[in-house]
Amino acid sequence: MTARRSLLLASATLLSVSLTAPAAFAAPRPSPSSSPSPSATPPANMSTVGGTRLGRPGTQVNLADGVPVLPKDVTARSWIIADAESGEVLAAHNSHWRLAPASTLKMLFADTLLPKFPKTMTRKVVPADLAGIGSGSSMVGIKENETYTVHDLWLGVFLRSGNDAVHVLSAMNQGVGNTVKEMNQHAEELQALDTHVVSPDGYDAAGQVSSAYDLTLIARSGLQKKDFREYCSTVTAKFPGQTTKNKKGRPVRETFEIQNTNRLLTGDFGLSQYQGIAGVKNGNTTNAGATFTGVAERGGKVLLVTVMNPEKDEHNEVYKETARLFDWGFKAAGKVEPVGELVPPKGAAGAPSGATPPGQANAGEAGGGSGTEGESDKPVTSATAGEGSTGVGIAFAVTAGLLALLAGGAFLVNRRWPLRRR
Repeated sequence: MTARRSLLLASATLLSVSLTAPAAFAAPRPSPSSSPSPSATPPANMSTVGGTRLGRPGTQVNLADGVPVLPKDVTARSWIIADAESGEVLAAHNSHWRLAPASTLKMLFADTLLPKFPKTMTRKVVPADLAGIGSGSSMVGIKENETYTVHDLWLGVFLRSGNDAVHVLSAMNQGVGNTVKEMNQHAEELQALDTHVVSPDGYDAAGQVSSAYDLTLIARSGLQKKDFREYCSTVTAKFPGQTTKNKKGRPVRETFEIQNTNRLLTGDFGLSQYQGIAGVKNGNTTNAGATFTGVAERGGKVLLVTVMNPEKDEHNEVYKETARLFDWGFKAAGKVEPVGELVPPKGAAGAPSGATPPGQANAGEAGGGSGTEGESDKPVTSATAGEGSTGVGIAFAVTAGLLALLAGGAFLVNRRWPLRRR
């Protein structure tokens, strides 16, 4: 009972925000005509949102007695490890480097649109809804002239990274253009100032960029929504198929199973399910390479890790590198002095300016840095087998190596900065 209560408390306190985060320099917003950096070298000057050291190229970490050594076999262009509750950045590598985000950008799409449509709302898909989907896009299998619930569509977005589901939801939101505008506005509000959206599904587009820091901010915001947590941690679900006629000539509509493409959540050949994983979102395109943001809980600590574009070209490499960084983070949490913070949104009550961020001292700095420089309060009901979904719901704990489904009532939180519990 004590162990279970501690898990519930850890989950209920997920993502509370420290209000010591500083207002910091943000590099100029990327222009629509710019393109993701083709260089293997990060810019000399990057945004310092969250702390001065986060704007420096190379690895930023405070080495000290008792702090474990960072894993050496991490080849990603950019990564970050942060405490999801306090907002402390434990370590980072080129975390403000603007790179193509791929489908991790769907986290921003979801955080922007999830509050707008009830789960039970339906949409009969017309050809215009599916217009403009990029060649080779990941698809969940939506068909014209078929009707889907908003719940179906979000399962398609989160589990199969379906660009077709994104486009249908965008059509419901007055079109792709309006959705892109609202996503950029929401990124600005979150202080995700490295991010510029061109296509709401994350499909490669000139000028479409984000950063490991921004994707982590976005994930942290999304995870404060109960339905966001539910969808990103669902392992498998039933998805509506195409309507056909049975032998008696009556229309019937069967379902097919879809599985989450987050391989730390599901496991894969040569890759074990990560102990404590509970989401968030993966991506992979030609320009972006592999990208991933994950959240995991162990021992009362909830960490966020984002990894962008590993150089090593091996199967599931982005997940392997994420797992190594999670392992380090859980060992280092409580021992390492942070190098920066995840900032609260602009509209957060009492959001400060001019505060000195933690970890400004250069002692123990690692890497190549030169040293110069509207949702309702009512919670959304968890998916159940009866709704066609199975999996871990919004669990942030693991028992005997299996993801545990915790009671939805433990997560009655409001979208506040910092969070209020009830």
